[in-house]
Amino acid sequence: MSTTTTRGVARPAPAKASQGRPRRALRGSPAFNFWLFTGPFLIGLVIFVFVPIGWSVWLSFFDARFTVTPSRFIGFDNYTSMLKNSNFTGSLVTFTVFAALIVPLTWALSLGLALLVHRLRFMRAFFRSVFFLPTAVSYVAAALIWKMSVFTGVRFGLMNTVLGWFGVDNIAYLSDPNPPWYWLVIVTVRLWLQAGFYMILFLAALQNIPPELYEAAAIDGAKPGWQTFRYITLPQLRATSTAVILLLLIAAYQAFDEFFNIITTRATWGQTPLMVLYKTALGENQDYGAGSAGAVILTLLICVVTLFQGRIMGFGRGEESK
Repeated sequence: MSTTTTRGVARPAPAKASQGRPRRALRGSPAFNFWLFTGPFLIGLVIFVFVPIGWSVWLSFFDARFTVTPSRFIGFDNYTSMLKNSNFTGSLVTFTVFAALIVPLTWALSLGLALLVHRLRFMRAFFRSVFFLPTAVSYVAAALIWKMSVFTGVRFGLMNTVLGWFGVDNIAYLSDPNPPWYWLVIVTVRLWLQAGFYMILFLAALQNIPPELYEAAAIDGAKPGWQTFRYITLPQLRATSTAVILLLLIAAYQAFDEFFNIITTRATWGQTPLMVLYKTALGENQDYGAGSAGAVILTLLICVVTLFQGRIMGFGRGEESK
């Protein structure tokens, strides 16, 4: 390495600039990067969500029997027909019963599991995984297990075997709607499938509660247990509880898999709105216009219920407005 001298002091010579070609920056403009990453998702969203929704609304105003490209405009006749359909209106009653059962039970069970896991001092990750694992099971597979193994209605079924130990006769859970034992089958399988997911949401919210609140409550004389839960934990979970209830209501409206696989399709009882729409649009008559009208009615009903529930629970409002 060559050196230069200045007043007798040796200094290294400055290195020569590299003669290679300069690198071109791989970074594009922010707008280009945005469309590069979101473009494929937006294209799929338009093709598989927005276009079918628009097409369904368009079909609902036409006589679309056995065709998805109708030409005869009939206005609101399909909507009138669906609202006069006793099966469709009866399915809305079925949903109301289902939602009244599954929403509070899932909320209470998932919150209880989250509180238990949150208080664990050891093996917290293990129990969190165990309770969350059922969410990975297919609704169809779980429904068939509940129908053919747990609640079969014969003496070899798991539930009837346990009841037989206490001298209880066999119960036909799914063959007769009177009494409506089928609700026990449907509600328990939905609880088992979805409680773990909402437990994770509550668990994340519990971990975000500042511990200083509990310390201040203890100094003020609040007793650990119910008082702490009522006046500190529950208010801090307000936003999460609102989101969970809204998600549960929407999921209850969209219930299909467990009803379709547990209750025979020939039965006129225990049908959900999606089951009626399935039979209307894909059954023997293949009335896509009436099925589309029913789907629009159901969508509007979900939006109204969601907005009403969110307004009651203050979803989206700031802390100062509550």
